[in-house]
Amino acid sequence: MPEPVPAEKPAGEDAPPADGDSDVDWDESETTELTGLFVEKPPDNVVVITGSDAIFIARVDSTTLARKPTMKWLKGKWLDLGSKAGKHMQFKETYDRNTKVCIYTYEMKINKVVPGDAGGYRCEVTAKDKCDSSTFEISVEAVQQETLGDDLAAFKRALVISVVDAGEDEGSLDFSALLKAAKKKRPEKEEPEIDVWELLKSAHPSEYEKIAFKYGITDLRGMLKRLKKMTAPEPKYSEGTLSLPWGDFILRANGNKRTLTINRTTLADDAAYECVVGEDKSFTEVFVKEPPITITKLMDDYHVVVGERVEFEVEVSEEGAHVMWLDVELHKDKDSKFRFKKDGKKHTLIIQEATLDDIGMYHAWTNGGHTKGELEVEEKELEVLQDIADLTVKATDQAVFKCEVSDDKVTGKWFKDGKEVLPSDRIKMSHIGRFHRLVIDDVKPEDAGDYTFVPDGYALSLSAKLNFLEIKIDYVPRQEPPKIHLDTTGSMVSQNTIILVAGNKLRLDVEITGEPAPTVVWSKGDQVNIYPITDSEGHVRVESWKDNKELGPTYSEGRVRVESRKDLSSFVIEGAEREDEGNYTIVVTNPSGEDKAVLFVKIVDVPDPPQHVKCTSVGEDTAIIVWDPPKFDGGAPIKGYLMERKKKGSSRWTKLNFDVYESTTYEAKRMIEGVFYEMRVFAVNSIGLSQPSLNSKPFMPIAPTSEPTRLTVNDVTDSTCSLRWLAPDKIGAGGLDGYIIEYCKEGDTNWVVANKELCEKQGFMVRGLPVGEKINFRVMAVNIAGNSPPAIMSQPVTIREIVEHPKIRVPRDLRTKYIRKVGEKINLTIPFQGKPRPIATWFKDGQPIDPKMVNIRNSNVDSILFIRSAEREHSGKYELLLQIENMEDRATIEIRIVEKPGPPLKVRVTDVWSFNAALEWDPPKDNGNCDITGYTIQKSDLKTKEWFTVYEHNRRTNCTASDLIMGNEYRFRVYSENLCGLSEDLPAFLPFPLGLQVKQNSYKEMDLSCVPKFTQPLVDRTVVAGYSTAISCAVRGFPKPKIVWMKNKMIIGEDPKFLMQNNQGVLTLKIRKPSTFDGGKYTCLAVNELGRDEVECKLDVKGNGKDLPEVTRIYISAT
Repeated sequence: MPEPVPAEKPAGEDAPPADGDSDVDWDESETTELTGLFVEKPPDNVVVITGSDAIFIARVDSTTLARKPTMKWLKGKWLDLGSKAGKHMQFKETYDRNTKVCIYTYEMKINKVVPGDAGGYRCEVTAKDKCDSSTFEISVEAVQQETLGDDLAAFKRALVISVVDAGEDEGSLDFSALLKAAKKKRPEKEEPEIDVWELLKSAHPSEYEKIAFKYGITDLRGMLKRLKKMTAPEPKYSEGTLSLPWGDFILRANGNKRTLTINRTTLADDAAYECVVGEDKSFTEVFVKEPPITITKLMDDYHVVVGERVEFEVEVSEEGAHVMWLDVELHKDKDSKFRFKKDGKKHTLIIQEATLDDIGMYHAWTNGGHTKGELEVEEKELEVLQDIADLTVKATDQAVFKCEVSDDKVTGKWFKDGKEVLPSDRIKMSHIGRFHRLVIDDVKPEDAGDYTFVPDGYALSLSAKLNFLEIKIDYVPRQEPPKIHLDTTGSMVSQNTIILVAGNKLRLDVEITGEPAPTVVWSKGDQVNIYPITDSEGHVRVESWKDNKELGPTYSEGRVRVESRKDLSSFVIEGAEREDEGNYTIVVTNPSGEDKAVLFVKIVDVPDPPQHVKCTSVGEDTAIIVWDPPKFDGGAPIKGYLMERKKKGSSRWTKLNFDVYESTTYEAKRMIEGVFYEMRVFAVNSIGLSQPSLNSKPFMPIAPTSEPTRLTVNDVTDSTCSLRWLAPDKIGAGGLDGYIIEYCKEGDTNWVVANKELCEKQGFMVRGLPVGEKINFRVMAVNIAGNSPPAIMSQPVTIREIVEHPKIRVPRDLRTKYIRKVGEKINLTIPFQGKPRPIATWFKDGQPIDPKMVNIRNSNVDSILFIRSAEREHSGKYELLLQIENMEDRATIEIRIVEKPGPPLKVRVTDVWSFNAALEWDPPKDNGNCDITGYTIQKSDLKTKEWFTVYEHNRRTNCTASDLIMGNEYRFRVYSENLCGLSEDLPAFLPFPLGLQVKQNSYKEMDLSCVPKFTQPLVDRTVVAGYSTAISCAVRGFPKPKIVWMKNKMIIGEDPKFLMQNNQGVLTLKIRKPSTFDGGKYTCLAVNELGRDEVECKLDVKGNGKDLPEVTRIYISAT
């Protein structure tokens, strides 16, 4: 709600002191009580007239401060007005050095106040570890003019009343410039009054800012809050609970508890909220952040040719998310060639026709992720599939030039004798798919010449010649033998052979002369005869025969047909197929004779796909692929092959080559080790590209390991050699299965495998070697990819055993006395060296060891002494003798077997005085084969008969028992102790009880009672949210005081967030991961029966700005 405007002061009363004139209305009744560092504060509420100046003064007492205080003037929550200092806002600081009182005066002056200056302000003073602040409100009213009767103007003036607003940009909107501009407008016709309240009620929320700009509303947020209150529904009561729905806000009242619930939180709900109960206020803040959008499917790389379509696709975690596309490396602008598509969670960047300028790295960004993909574009060469043929045409006939190129999107131009041919009624140009045609109707002599087709964008041209056939009228005798005139000038006709691409149309026009008109017969091989006959209606009828049997007449409408005109017979094949290939014979006859011609039509097509594609070997990132040529080459030689690969399970194929590859063996590179791939191959001939082959079986690029390292000889005998090595430095995804060891004689190249099965260890003994020979050794690592390079010894090894002096290597722990308890197991391993194998012999105290008491086991490199259960008689000095022929070495080991000692002897009381008794005893007979380390003395009261320890580890054979009670009778017992522990036999008891008499104290006990007093207070602290902290203090008092911790005068209960500790009067309160809501005043209270004492401190928790909590409910309690 807006704060009430303070009443004006009666006339005649003195105004508050100020350094300059001001039109600010002060109200003494609203003066804030002075606390902390401030000596004088600005008034809580100030009403200022628009256009006047306002001055605000604050004074600070620095007598108790160690350094000069720092003052900040703030507007709203965070807007520091120091950055706004200038002509409109001025700040001043003064200090009177003539007076003894250290008073600093701070002044803020606002020149020519505008409505935008209204709002909440705060002045904050800090000095080292002390701080204080004061808040005040400024309301701006319009100048009283004669036009104030206007309802709309009065409504606008009411809008500048300050309301509690938690936006971070509070007071930053200033529409005063617009209002001033409105005054300069020429007078217009009076418009009907508009009720802005009704307009806002019926408008959509997205129109609010537009309405505010149009009608000069400067405090839109405050007006919307008032509008919500006006439209709030009637409260609903249910079992003592009040519920007020208000859009996405729901207010509930349950007894003394008030709850504000925010449903469907949006960024607009990020604000501060205030609860007012009477004169008490409570503030809280809600921070709302957008959830991060992650990228679930990364962008793929593309490798295309010029003109192909490219689609970069990513998938995000939520629908409707914003994805930003960038080309960071090339800094490209998004022009018309780039298209963006959204389909649910999928976002696609589309390039319709890729060019060489589009090469680069493309990036996609969200607020929670990033991905990138690389685009590589290569230029595609244009291939001519069908060239233009020369034509010879008679007058009034039609001339058709036709060519076929490999790219159906390529356009071009036609030229005649170097000049461009333009379309007309007689000349027509067409482009259908890969075919380009130039048709000239009603050919004239001037149409003869050289015609050229030039594709756009390529340095290529196709040329042909048009010959005009002049008709000469000569006298022809009525009888003329028939004659077939074949035109063999075209490029596709050579030696009566016609080459036709499968799927294309063949039209062979054969000129025929003869008088009378001859009969034309077409036949293919010896099977089918085709007879064109002209019927009575003028149609050309075709009769077909096979094996002298009539197949039936057909008109010239089939796929393979003959069309006849005067002096011309045309053989037509529509959509040529492989079955149409063969020899075609034309026979013309008339009464004057017969003529015959044979043509061979060869059908060429794309080849069949290659066969048997397979992977023969793999490397670390390579694979060797082989395949068989296709069964049918399409009638044209195979030019080469194109290869593609993809990851297993993927549907996107990647081209491996753009130029045809002639061999049937290909090494695929740049693959990822450990990933399964599939391959397919296309065959290419002069006609085009075959269908893809069947996919190869999945294969995985795996490389053999590197060679083993540090191959050395460990031992050599007359027939064996022991080798040692380390694992390879590089193993890879194929792992390591084992090793193969090979050897050969020096100078020989025949390597012999020493191990039948793979050796899994890093060591091997090669046996059966010839004595005295020099042998070379090598080791290879083996995995699924094969054998690694061998690790070879730098020089050959001579197979001969070397005599080595015997040497015993006693372990460090056996060089001193070896002590074990009775019953324990003894297992001593003594390593030694020497060649040939030495003889090991054991002695105990100079005598050979009895094998029934001690077990001995010897090997080539060590000797083991084993005792299953040690006894006292096993103690002694053991000597190991190592002999090789006349050489020897000795080592001595002392073993001691110990057990628990016996009990002490003759326990007795030698003296009794006051509360004490003196005891003595004799050492035990059996010390357990080791020194006595001490004694344990216990006492027992005959009333309770419970034993209590008086002394432990007492090294003397006497002691004094203290703290005995007068009049009681006691018994004492003593245990002896060594390395094994206390004695187990019956302990020594005092043979008779001891009685003591009570004697009164001759002194007065000191009274230690005192009131609780804190010796170390709490200290104010500032911590960062999310990092655990602790506050501590120290207290003394007797009896022990009760400790109570409070936050903002509220007792902290069993909240798991707080941990309270008391260690010898040092009190600690640990706060686990505090948030901004844990800030406040903390109090520690100590109470006992003599009195109480308390200390307090202020804890300030600052947000770290990284992870702000998502709050959707706020509970505010008021009593």
